[in-house]
Parts: sequence; structure tokens; C-alpha cells
Amino acid sequence: MAIIVVEVMPKRELLDPAGKAVLGAFHRSGIEGFHEVRIGKRFELHVDGPATESHLADARKMADDLLSNGVIEDVLDVRVEDSPA
Repeated sequence: MAIIVVEVMPKRELLDPAGKAVLGAFHRSGIEGFHEVRIGKRFELHVDGPATESHLADARKMADDLLSNGVIEDVLDVRVEDSPA
């Protein structure tokens, strides 16, 4: 079994209020050294057997059409990972 991973992040030019909140929590907890936190999404699409080029093409299309909002998000990566099992 293979896993196709899709990573989506907010566009760089947009504010990330959730990331700002996490950064504030770091600072309140005494954790220093971080100047920015950005929060995104990771989708895992499980495939029976090996992932084919057709699976990857479908995943890329779904990433653009269904899994991300192109106005405010970028699809950073669509890749195959081996199943941990």
C-alpha cells in the first residue's frame, strides 16, 4: 500500500492568524527563537498497491480542485510515501 501526501499552506502574502496564535503561545510558555509559525494542511490519500502516475495525476487535480482554496492557499507538494505498515 502507498500513501499519496498532499501538503497545502496559506499563501505567503496572507496573514495566518492561527500561526500567530501559536507563536504567541510559544512566547508565553517561554519558548524563544521562533519568529514565525504557519499552519497548513496535510492530506493522506491511501492507495491499494503501488501508486501509479494516474493516481498522482488524480491527486494533483484533487489538490487543486477540492483540497485547497486557490484564492488563499498554495499546494506545496504532492508526493508518494511508503506505508508505515
